[in-house]
Amino acid sequence: MKEAEFIWKDGKLIPWKDATTHILSHTLHYGNAAFEGTRAYATKKGLAIFRLSDHVKRLLNSTKIVAIKCPYSQSELEAAHIELLKANVYDGNVYIRPIVFLGYGTMGVTHTHAPVNVAIAAWEWGAYLGEDGILNGIKVKTSSFARNSVKSTMGKAKIAANYLNSQMAKHEALECGCEEALLLDESGFVAEGSGECFFIVRDGTLITPPYDNSLESITQATVIEIAKDLNIPVVQRRISRDEVYIADEAFFTGTAAEITPIRELDFRVIGTGKAGALTQRLQKEFFSIVMGENPKYTHYLTYID
Repeated sequence: MKEAEFIWKDGKLIPWKDATTHILSHTLHYGNAAFEGTRAYATKKGLAIFRLSDHVKRLLNSTKIVAIKCPYSQSELEAAHIELLKANVYDGNVYIRPIVFLGYGTMGVTHTHAPVNVAIAAWEWGAYLGEDGILNGIKVKTSSFARNSVKSTMGKAKIAANYLNSQMAKHEALECGCEEALLLDESGFVAEGSGECFFIVRDGTLITPPYDNSLESITQATVIEIAKDLNIPVVQRRISRDEVYIADEAFFTGTAAEITPIRELDFRVIGTGKAGALTQRLQKEFFSIVMGENPKYTHYLTYID
């Protein structure tokens, strides 16, 4: 991680090193915090945040789901993102992490009397799963951990506590020599990666799981929109693990992962064992959009400079 000069916290820009919180902050002990992952790209017209309003809307939806009253509005949070990026100097693409968390003031499981803090950090960050992964694909392992059940937690909220499940799945995959994990739902169908949504390609059709047991991904929605523009058939339905083995192509999507091909799952080669033609086509269109080169999608970009 490359540190920036400032972090936005509770309405003020403060030095990166001073953006600290108390050891008895409620979220640290009980895990209730809503957060987002957003990217800003270094386009020819300057730094531009991709789908800012959609990410802020999902952040506020997450706080509503977990009963946190965010003290800032949609427009105030969007303005804070812009203020932060203007205050810092970046030489490349930027990852942005807003978080609404419960601070110091009360302990015990109940959270309603804990103070609410809001912070936004942004730093230069390249491909989450590696530049080679973007080009040539990654090795993936089906996790022994099932995706959090909708019976026990709320998967439509992007909250800190949900990601222990992801963290353990990712750790297991790395220990087994893979780059990422694929989690199944409690019925044994594909849910998502540890921090990404999932697609396969079969006979020219793009297939992705329903939202039954996963976050409503903004990047996933973008990929579906691109596919429809390119007249690629899209189906949203359940996918079994063995269907992935015989898919022509597979890839992950997400703000961090962007579009990362999967060359292997559970030591079975997917398709030709490299980024497939349809995946590459979607990648090309996606990166043209986020870099401001596709006029149809300029409404998704918020320029900073």
